[in-house]
Amino acid sequence: MSLVQASPNPVRLTLSRYGLWFIFAALVIVASLLSDRFLTGGNLLNIARQTSVNALLAFGMTAVILTAGIDLSVGSIVAVVGVGAALLDHAGLPFGLTAVLVLVAGGVIGALNGLVVAYGRIAPFVVTLAALTIWRGVTLVMTDGTPVSGLSSTFQAFGNTDWLGLPSTAIVALIALAVTWFALRRTAWGRGIYALGSSEDAARFAGLGVEKLKVTVYAFSGLLSAVAALLLTSRLFSAQPTAGSGFELDAIAAVVVGGTSLSGGRGTVIGTLLGALIIGVLNNAMNLLDVNAFYQQIVKGGVILGALLLERLLNRN
Repeated sequence: MSLVQASPNPVRLTLSRYGLWFIFAALVIVASLLSDRFLTGGNLLNIARQTSVNALLAFGMTAVILTAGIDLSVGSIVAVVGVGAALLDHAGLPFGLTAVLVLVAGGVIGALNGLVVAYGRIAPFVVTLAALTIWRGVTLVMTDGTPVSGLSSTFQAFGNTDWLGLPSTAIVALIALAVTWFALRRTAWGRGIYALGSSEDAARFAGLGVEKLKVTVYAFSGLLSAVAALLLTSRLFSAQPTAGSGFELDAIAAVVVGGTSLSGGRGTVIGTLLGALIIGVLNNAMNLLDVNAFYQQIVKGGVILGALLLERLLNRN
């Protein structure tokens, strides 16, 4: 048996490292050729606004999936937190205090998911699916199924102004990206997440507090869901009880397209950002080209499936 290890395939190595960038660049080029409105400044800012909310949810989802978990409740958290924020705003609370309270609420809801997953030892899919239903029901009870409108001017301005020439939604998403990247790559918490996703048993033997780590990961996802809720509610000028419906699927799609493994332990938040941008550009291009909404769903599903097959091919032994 030869003791010389075979060198990695250079093509596979290049695609593994830069494949997402190639796909994103190709998508932008094709979209710009098919529509002369695509590369206009107004449209690019519109893509940034549309992508920001999904990116925020996807950053939190990345941390969860890196532990080999899943969070299907993010869309419902967006709805219930958005309604809660609107009701607090109606009660006359300053926007700053409202934001703090709903961010805490989002973190607590996420932590509850984590507690049941970690200490109840129930599969994350089941726990967060139940949470999706529960919090959607709570939202409908709180609103009787009707939107909560009439937000204060400060609340409305939060998600509808430009800071430094960029939409406020994009600035908030970039801040969340930086925080998430630092937390995952430069802290013991982040290293623990990767270790847990690679092997839970090995993480336990290494002395990691696996249960506490799971709770904090789901709390982080809930926190970023609350940030997304504030931005979405502000952008819509109202809290919609149906807001966030299906957002969990878009967030998971961004994470998967971005190269994070659903089995945990492998992936980056930068990849997730690229995944969110790819989906955002794809949606925008199809809208500009007047592609039927039904066909758009088929295309998005094909992109997700293709990303999974590519990830499996590039990481095959």
